[in-house]
Amino acid sequence: MPTKSDAPTERRHSVARNPKATHDFHILETWEAGLVLTGTEVKSLRSGKASIKEGFARLANGEVFLEGVNITPYEQGNRYNHDPVRTRKLLLRRREIERLV
Repeated sequence: MPTKSDAPTERRHSVARNPKATHDFHILETWEAGLVLTGTEVKSLRSGKASIKEGFARLANGEVFLEGVNITPYEQGNRYNHDPVRTRKLLLRRREIERLV
């Protein structure tokens, strides 16, 4: 009989949410996508320092980019800290991108 420790441990949680978006817009579809990040952005997101309130996705050259999302610079970061509002690439499957186009 499998024990609790034998079960796969898949933790999923959101690091940033925009609950007002469902109030302001009618959401027809949702997608789950990866995001290309730098090291300090990952650490900042893990500590919950992100704002997606002004964020939007843009299609360019067959790729999808996330713009307007603010990820606060990592507090213990040094000169290698990231630009807080830089454009970030979204990682979607080719079929999903073609469907968006």
